[in-house]
Order: sequence, then C-alpha cells, then structure tokens
Amino acid sequence: MEQSTFDKIYEVVKQIPYGQVATYGQVAALAGNKRWARVVGYALHVNPDPENIPCYRVVNKEGRVSDAFAFGGGNRQIELLKAEGVAFINGYVDMKNYQWDRPIY
Repeated sequence: MEQSTFDKIYEVVKQIPYGQVATYGQVAALAGNKRWARVVGYALHVNPDPENIPCYRVVNKEGRVSDAFAFGGGNRQIELLKAEGVAFINGYVDMKNYQWDRPIY
C-alpha cells in the first residue's frame, strides 16, 4: 500500500533529533517534494500522535515558531524546544547551531 503524503511527512519529522529543528521546506524535500512546505504545515496541524511525532521541532526558514502551533500556541512550542536545549536569538531559533543537518537527496 502506498504511503500517504502526511505519512511521509510524519516519518521525516520523527527523525528530527532531540535538540534540533528542521524547516517546513526541509521536511517537505525529505518527504519527497520540496514544494510541499505548506502541506507540511497542514499535516503537523492535524498530527495524530504528538507523543511520537515531534511537530514542535519544525520551524520556518528564519527559525520562527508557529503562532498557530496546534498543541498550545507559539509559547508552548518555544517551551518544548528550550526544554531540549534549543537556543533562541531575539525570539528566533538559532538556526546556525540547531538546524538538523541531514542532507536532502
């Protein structure tokens, strides 16, 4: 059976290491289509398994968290990331030091 687009996205998000973040575009590319960045947002908003799919580790390319974070708003996303040791500069994730460096094939 073919995996759904959302399932592909969730599989990528599960791989983001503790204490790191990925961008919507990065997740989209790793899931199979670099144009799916907006779809990544939709998928994360309806995350069926927040315990095992760490959607809070996905931020925009500037390192901004989502104001529409589905599981408690942007402040909750910041709390979860800080609890993993992710540093912020002026309210944005320090992407230079905390962006997942997995290559996109």
